[in-house]
Amino acid sequence: MYDVIVIGAGQAGLAAGYYLQKLNLDYVILEASEQTAGSWPKYYNNLVLFSPVQYSSLPGLDIDGGYDSYPNKDTVIQYLNQYRNYFNLNVQTRKKVEEIKKSNQFFSLKTVDQELYKARAIICATGSFNNPYIPNIDNMNTFEGKLMHSFQYREANNIKDERIVVVGGRNSAVQIAIELAQVANVSIATRTPIKYIPQRLLGKDGHFWGRLIGYDTFPIGLWRNVKDKEPVIDLGGFKKAIEENHNPDQRNMFTRFTKNGVVWSDGLKEHVDTVIFATGYKPKFDYLEPLKTVNEEGNPLQKGGISSNIDGLFFVGLHWQRSHASATLRGVGPDAKFVIKHLKKYLKSVKDK
Repeated sequence: MYDVIVIGAGQAGLAAGYYLQKLNLDYVILEASEQTAGSWPKYYNNLVLFSPVQYSSLPGLDIDGGYDSYPNKDTVIQYLNQYRNYFNLNVQTRKKVEEIKKSNQFFSLKTVDQELYKARAIICATGSFNNPYIPNIDNMNTFEGKLMHSFQYREANNIKDERIVVVGGRNSAVQIAIELAQVANVSIATRTPIKYIPQRLLGKDGHFWGRLIGYDTFPIGLWRNVKDKEPVIDLGGFKKAIEENHNPDQRNMFTRFTKNGVVWSDGLKEHVDTVIFATGYKPKFDYLEPLKTVNEEGNPLQKGGISSNIDGLFFVGLHWQRSHASATLRGVGPDAKFVIKHLKKYLKSVKDK
């Protein structure tokens, strides 16, 4: 029996563990994989954070690097594993949670290896990046080329000298397309024009200005559901490469697949070797199904990380959970602090009964 069980030991779960440990609560963090790096090992090799070191750390320990530098994927993975060890957080790896039930005031959890756990409160910290989304496009099942999601892409040399279409209009799509364009013939397919913002303005990173005006921290998610179309942060020549150099080029989304390619919106058929969908992720909380606390779109019923219908159930790491930064390294710390403040009150009320 624990006071709290945290599901997931990525950035959100580790931030939650930090505050739980400070309160001397009896907790455990259950992680499905073999390490505490969340979804980061699944991303492409040359991924670089959009935010500099000064805005990219979890509470209590700064990520390595210069104050104004941008950490890469390997740096983040090393940092998250270091964070667990530095604070000696109580993490059990290879413990994938299969289902959660609640009886009276206690939650019971079962893992896929049939181990049972009990707790007074649960924090779901499996995040927003564990269920890749690929839209259904006409004749997709007839296409004999390669189809993949961006989480399966690692580096350009694996598919060089091919005709490639990258689907998506956000940073991952643009970064992958720019990288591939050095060794392949690449187009970006989008439904709307790509919007860009410069990474730096007046010598300051955009996150500086976001913090200054409150955009990055204001808890608008407590009052409304936000479905935003974020612009691409131009890390260096993205807009020029696409709009001026046409390398890669941008095209309107194709309408359907053929056996060996796609049909563009103007009716032109073209041979394509590989299509990469950088189309984001959909929420997936299968283990919560017994609690009936997920809506038809798969999103948990919650406000600010506090369950709307299950007492003692909390969340950290959801997109726009409280603010624009909620699903990021820089945002999970403040959200975890907010959630655990409410969790502490809940545990007191339970123990006083």
